[in-house]
Amino acid sequence: MTTVVYPDLGAVASAAQLREIVGALLMTSLVVAVLVVVACAATWAIASGTGNYRVATRARLGMVVACGTALLAGAGSAIVNFLLQVGATI
Repeated sequence: MTTVVYPDLGAVASAAQLREIVGALLMTSLVVAVLVVVACAATWAIASGTGNYRVATRARLGMVVACGTALLAGAGSAIVNFLLQVGATI
């Protein structure tokens, strides 16, 4: 006997609005992450060129964090779908 469990978004009163809100938040986080990557790359380049290695290190760390954020936000739905499929097979 197998039991399949999936989230039932139809049970939520305003599931369509919830999907729109989540989609808008994901898009906003991607746009902000890309802007932070551009700003950190410019800061890193300027700081490295002027010999300010402390600021260059901070800008490099900012780029790593922004790239990780963009990766998680962009792949968020794929990760959730994968986890739902794995959970269904357990």
